[in-house]
Amino acid sequence: MLQSFRSYSSQRQGPTKSLARNFLYASAVGVGAGLVWHFAFKDSEVGKKVTEKAELPPATPAFTGDNQWIGLKLVDIEMLTPTTKRFRFALPEEHYVSGLKTASCLLTKFKGPNDAKPTIRPYTPVSDEDTRGYIDLLVKKYEFGPMSTHIHSMNTDQKLEFKGPIPKYEWTPNKHEHIALIAGGTGITPMYQLVRAIFKNPDDKTKVTLVYGNRNEDEILLKKEFQDLENTYPQRFKAFYVLDKKPEGSNWANEGFITKELLKGVLPEPGMGNNKIFVCGPPGMYKAISGGKKSPKDQGELTGYLKELGYSVEEVYKF
Repeated sequence: MLQSFRSYSSQRQGPTKSLARNFLYASAVGVGAGLVWHFAFKDSEVGKKVTEKAELPPATPAFTGDNQWIGLKLVDIEMLTPTTKRFRFALPEEHYVSGLKTASCLLTKFKGPNDAKPTIRPYTPVSDEDTRGYIDLLVKKYEFGPMSTHIHSMNTDQKLEFKGPIPKYEWTPNKHEHIALIAGGTGITPMYQLVRAIFKNPDDKTKVTLVYGNRNEDEILLKKEFQDLENTYPQRFKAFYVLDKKPEGSNWANEGFITKELLKGVLPEPGMGNNKIFVCGPPGMYKAISGGKKSPKDQGELTGYLKELGYSVEEVYKF
């Protein structure tokens, strides 16, 4: 019996050793495969991007309001409409962010060889304030606009001078129950900065109404972004488009100009609740709707349709 037991025991040892050897072999193969995958992934384009992103230092603001001009290199150009392009400018380092707050803008500066003094114009980037490494500008070319003409003539690798940020209207979550944005052309950019800040913050429940005027459908900027917001937040965001000439048979846009009757029908009522009306567009639009500003720091008198509809100076802000 003892012999039988010993024989049985020794017979059982064979598979055990074999299993151990197989386990060690499988483990070695697994580790080796893991190392191969690790280094292969790390050397791949996706892996490099993931690694680089993980290794980026904390975000550093490029613009701090120190009154210093910074030259930024133009790295990409995209045609959006027949008269408007998106220009991407690289920040000084990949981990830099713009440093802008909502709502604020940057000043641009250019001095031509025959100019007695430099041209300076404000622009509001449409890239998110948390975006690292670059800022995007939407610039519409105006026939007699020296800055827009210059930017449209630029080639990649050329530089443009920037300074800022220039504070406009300080936004905090739920600062107003309902805001209305009345914009024309590229006057949409500060409005988009506000909209983006509101809807990317889950704690901000502000309602937003947009009234946006353009010459034709092709010149509507950021239309896809606004459509996405309408689909995602149908109870909180609504856009109304006004075109000089709307597409034949369409019912999604009003034709002509932004009128007092349209504003009366879609804006929050004057004097009712904690609401705010924002205006930004060409001089003719300001004149008809709200009156212009006296200076960058002086909002000027409230006139036009908003005055006639009963809004107070405190209920309106002109970008």
